[in-house]
Amino acid sequence: MAGGAPRFVRPAAMERLLNRLFGALIGAGIGLPHHFVLEVRGRKSSRLYSTPIDVTTLGSRRYLVAPRGETQWVRNARSRGEVALRRGSRRETVALRELADAEKPEVLKAYLDAYKTTVQRFFPVPAGSPPDAFRPLCADYPAFELLARR
Repeated sequence: MAGGAPRFVRPAAMERLLNRLFGALIGAGIGLPHHFVLEVRGRKSSRLYSTPIDVTTLGSRRYLVAPRGETQWVRNARSRGEVALRRGSRRETVALRELADAEKPEVLKAYLDAYKTTVQRFFPVPAGSPPDAFRPLCADYPAFELLARR
């Protein structure tokens, strides 16, 4: 976002409720293979926060995209350098590498194309758009590559 505050789309009360319900289902092991509960410790409180998330796979690499922009989980993950992904009884702690804007177009395209029914409303370009259509948007969408924990 050029010159202004970082982009953040605040969820409505109903969305927060649905996220809690969806997170509980994923936590119980119910969901598609790309659904996880992201867990990250707070930057100041060290409290464990969680939110449901879709993991995008592109080739052999996995990515997290924040369609709402600079969320608290993004800030906490950036600060901590790692998150845990949980589904059912399985929990995987992964290191993060934040993507530079130049790396994001292909990842944003893959993310939107894969999850368009739930995330299209956060993107001003339609699913199926070429990667170049995402270049002007990259600064507004934090994205991370998931790496093996060091």
